[in-house]
Amino acid sequence: MPYRDNDPISDGPLSNAPFGYSPDSSQRVALYAELANAGVELGTYDRRIVDWIAGWDYPTVATIASLIRRAGRAPQ
Repeated sequence: MPYRDNDPISDGPLSNAPFGYSPDSSQRVALYAELANAGVELGTYDRRIVDWIAGWDYPTVATIASLIRRAGRAPQ
């Protein structure tokens, strides 16, 4: 399974839209956490866009967070 225990962000490729709901504030935290874990340095405009994306629907935000997580992994 591509999900960690109690972690709604997938570690692997998605074949279907993630299901669920998360408030904007939680989605914002998840996006910033994934970006930080991937070592992405953010500027003021970057943060503005992340805050905007955090207000999108849960399946889209969860997919973006999953993409960031997977892109941030060291090549195998």
